[in-house]
Amino acid sequence: MEKLSLYQKLHKIQKELIGLKKDKKSFNYEYTSGEKVINHLKPLMNEYSLLLKQEILSIENERQDYVTINKDKTEKNNSEILSKVEMKFTWIDVETGDTDINLFGANGQNGWDKGVGSALTYGERYFLLKYFHIDTSKDDVDAKNNITPEQQDEIVKDILESISKSRTKDELMEVWESISEEQQIRTKIEFSKKHTSLTKAK
Repeated sequence: MEKLSLYQKLHKIQKELIGLKKDKKSFNYEYTSGEKVINHLKPLMNEYSLLLKQEILSIENERQDYVTINKDKTEKNNSEILSKVEMKFTWIDVETGDTDINLFGANGQNGWDKGVGSALTYGERYFLLKYFHIDTSKDDVDAKNNITPEQQDEIVKDILESISKSRTKDELMEVWESISEEQQIRTKIEFSKKHTSLTKAK
């Protein structure tokens, strides 16, 4: 079997992961969800024995106060946290121990307990999209990806794990809406069971 260097493995992933169509919308802004990126990337990382280590180098929090107008035209005072994080992403070749270190910055604004989480989620998603130059244009389709049946099985396995770990119906629906129609067909039974379980537990 051909021995590949770390960069050869990363290049193979880049060639296989051509495009991921945008699947989420927030405040009229369309984007490719982190769930979708991970579901497609993780099987390739496993195949090539790669790990991605994430470290937070610094966090800067800044209070953001602003006013919004309610439907009855009254004012509402709001307060959120703008979190700015500097991160280090390190690709690790499990077979050789070789590494590739990358610095990346990200911002996230949300409620007081969610600002840092938003920044970390944003940072991971966009680091991966930019590192592999993944196309997220509307006209791009996932079918362009040259994914083997074995890799597709790995993706489905990760989706089933995400379904199983969903703690709320919102989390469950986020997983469901991020996957393709074919993947929904293959995971429909497990999704229905989990949805019923969460409904009864409410």
